[in-house]
Amino acid sequence: MADAPIYIHAGAHRTGTSSFQMCLHTNRTVLDRAGWTTGYPGRDGIPSGNLALRLPSGHRVDAASAAEKAAECLNGYRDGRPFILSEENIPGRMYEFMQGKFYPFAEARCAALRAAWSGPIAHLMLVVRPYDQMFVSSFRKRAEDNAMPAFADVRAAYMNIDRGWPELVTLMHDILQPVTMTVVPYAVRGTNVDLLTRLVPEVHVLDLKEPDRIVNQSATDAALEALQVRYQSGETLARAAWKAVIDAHSNDMKSRGFAAFTELEKSELSARYASDLKQIEWMPGITSP
Repeated sequence: MADAPIYIHAGAHRTGTSSFQMCLHTNRTVLDRAGWTTGYPGRDGIPSGNLALRLPSGHRVDAASAAEKAAECLNGYRDGRPFILSEENIPGRMYEFMQGKFYPFAEARCAALRAAWSGPIAHLMLVVRPYDQMFVSSFRKRAEDNAMPAFADVRAAYMNIDRGWPELVTLMHDILQPVTMTVVPYAVRGTNVDLLTRLVPEVHVLDLKEPDRIVNQSATDAALEALQVRYQSGETLARAAWKAVIDAHSNDMKSRGFAAFTELEKSELSARYASDLKQIEWMPGITSP
């Protein structure tokens, strides 16, 4: 028997994905009673998140094995009901941005996911963000947990990244073959409930609520500098120690230039983003508000 329809929120990174997944957690009972299955990871402290979708992250990929691993993860969600899936790592990781590569393994990852689910992809939704904001935010996020080079040392890789949103949207659409694909610019993302009802219009009749707490809130420059001192010395921090550093500097909101583009670079990246949004707007089969 073929799988039920699946509705996929595929991120992207640094576009409020964790907050959206907290929204799914908050409304999980209402959605369940209305006949919807939900799946999302718990990596940012989402209490009921247990999705552990394994997709390929290298150039040498055994397609059959990759599809099998993805299918094994999705087995727990095959209950004959329509499935709402939220996972920002479907196109890949943010790490490769610093190498000048924009989701280099997205093709293999999407192919594995498409092969792992036999039902129709009823709707695929991707939230996109301006490049300058996304690159800075991704650098800062990685700096919370890893020793990092100076931002100046990777700036050129960001400025000369090999591809962007139009290429990603095209390959996701062509490989995943959704009935409908929507690309939502971050500036018009709206609330989490707005995003959920955009992904699954049928749920607009439900009594959906916004999550009552913020998740995945960014660290301040002062906190990031303090963390980098410890990481650069080779120290590994337990979660409690890490949180103590974050909390100790949470009120120091002063910008220290931890990660920033020049005004000229921001202008160039903004122009590229505007051009790319216009290109996406004209793509056949893609809906964009």
